[in-house]
Amino acid sequence: MFELFSSSWIDVGAVEDVPVRGARVVKTPLGCVAVFRTADNEVFALEDRCPHKGGPLSQGIVHGASVTCPLHNWVISLQTGEVEGPDEGRTTSIPSKIQSGRILLSRAALAARNAA
Repeated sequence: MFELFSSSWIDVGAVEDVPVRGARVVKTPLGCVAVFRTADNEVFALEDRCPHKGGPLSQGIVHGASVTCPLHNWVISLQTGEVEGPDEGRTTSIPSKIQSGRILLSRAALAARNAA
């Protein structure tokens, strides 16, 4: 469940709801998004789908500012959604921020993702 935080951002939960170096899936009316928390307590959001074979990135291993897909070990940048290394591809990155201990996702980016 998510709540409207402002006209530009959607509140999807507390930072503590996402484990350090882990992820949670947020089911929005516009599809599933993986919200990641790094060891430095940064929060990133990506479409929960690896560009290679559609693996669930939310089940991958978070290391630094990257996540490794659990299916075929592709490494995805949490900042950009781009595949790192010799492989090529990209998943959709959703702008996110932390405000007052809450994780906010860009409402406009989620709408644009749905329209594509």
